[in-house]
Amino acid sequence: MTPLETIRELYRAMREKDDSAVFAICTPDIVWQQSAGFPGGSTWHGPAAVIENVFRANARRWTGFAFTQEEMMAAGDRVIVLGHYSGTVPATGKAMRTAVAHVYDLTDGKVSRFRMYADTHPMWQAMTADADA
Repeated sequence: MTPLETIRELYRAMREKDDSAVFAICTPDIVWQQSAGFPGGSTWHGPAAVIENVFRANARRWTGFAFTQEEMMAAGDRVIVLGHYSGTVPATGKAMRTAVAHVYDLTDGKVSRFRMYADTHPMWQAMTADADA
């Protein structure tokens, strides 16, 4: 697979909760870095930690949490994806939509590092009951 095909398959696996495909696409020592301001954001190591602490955590935190890809480009073994997150906070009933960039590094055809850059302000506004937050 090309780097772009690999990342498309990773997004498919995330959407469909295909954990075995995530394990196959990622290196065992993948480093997954979320923006520090992202709700629950941190750096995770290994596919199992990513699945539980990122994918499953987002599904618990948001109703209908989704990433919509708007643009994808490859530069050798690096893939940059621009898009937006959307979802609704169950506790407040507020929806959010926020711009995000994903940067993937591949090693021997597998994802070895992920970096996320997001405008997290809309997310925190949706999580706050106060309309003026």
